[in-house]
Amino acid sequence: MTERATHRLAGLEPDNLLAFLALLGTLRTLEHARPAWRARVGWAVDTPPVRPVLTVAASAMEQEIVATVAEGLRDLARRHDFGGLKDLKLSRGEAAERLRHAAARDRYTSDLWAALISDAAARDKNKMHEAEPTPLCLLFGQGHMHFMSRLASVPRESTPPDRGAGREKITIGETDSLREALFEPWTRPDATFSFRWDPHEDVRYALRATDPTDARTKEKTQHGANRLAAIGLSVLTVVPRLRAGTVRLDVVGGERSGGFAFTWPIWRDPISLATIRSLLGHTGLDKPATRDALGVVELRRARRISVGKFMNVTRAEPVDDSAGETPQPGGDS
Repeated sequence: MTERATHRLAGLEPDNLLAFLALLGTLRTLEHARPAWRARVGWAVDTPPVRPVLTVAASAMEQEIVATVAEGLRDLARRHDFGGLKDLKLSRGEAAERLRHAAARDRYTSDLWAALISDAAARDKNKMHEAEPTPLCLLFGQGHMHFMSRLASVPRESTPPDRGAGREKITIGETDSLREALFEPWTRPDATFSFRWDPHEDVRYALRATDPTDARTKEKTQHGANRLAAIGLSVLTVVPRLRAGTVRLDVVGGERSGGFAFTWPIWRDPISLATIRSLLGHTGLDKPATRDALGVVELRRARRISVGKFMNVTRAEPVDDSAGETPQPGGDS
């Protein structure tokens, strides 16, 4: 019988979109670097606080898990070459060409581009020539934040800048950065770029006595988590759907009802990355009996919000069946 090691991922909270994307990225890097490990993830729902639990078909300790994640991440990150493209703003013709080129390269590159854009959906009725990007793209150049530039650079940056100054300066290695993201509660100590998927980056003024954009929030990223999330994005394929006479772009797990929201399940038993993706696209998870049969304990939903010229996501709240919510992929707005 094959021995399996079990590891609680204490850094990945169940209500944080960045953490969930990092979880997907962790599984993808492990599958890439060690497919024989047959990496699986379930959630320790009976051992609070709720966190994912990783199992692998090997007697791998925490240090080996992190080293293997780093190995797979470095190799996949080399495929994040977008030819200098700064923003996800392409004409339909350009989008089609990028998708064709990616499909001819390798599976990961094809999956990544399939999660970014489609030539079948327009951004809006006034720009029918411009392909609509994934609704998980929150950066379009506002505040000099460029999504594709970050998607190219962040996963390749193996280490964050030194922390502290002078005699208190600390150099953080790649495996330490990833270990902190996976196995420790997040402190967000890194002055590195992010994708605004972390609800901690929502610094609205409402009901606050002080300016939230103070020195405390200038170093607010968990670099290892953002690297993994950039890889995890490749799992969430976009799909064009006809809504109210207009073709809009959906994403696996997403919905557009009163604004875009992304919903993911919390499940008990260890399952593979492919099975997680199937759960994200399952149209019957609004039914308690279906969830019970699939081992799904609850659904979590994060909403995309606009704060001035910036976009953020909220903490993911449990989906309340009694409120009549039906978390299905798709929708429009």
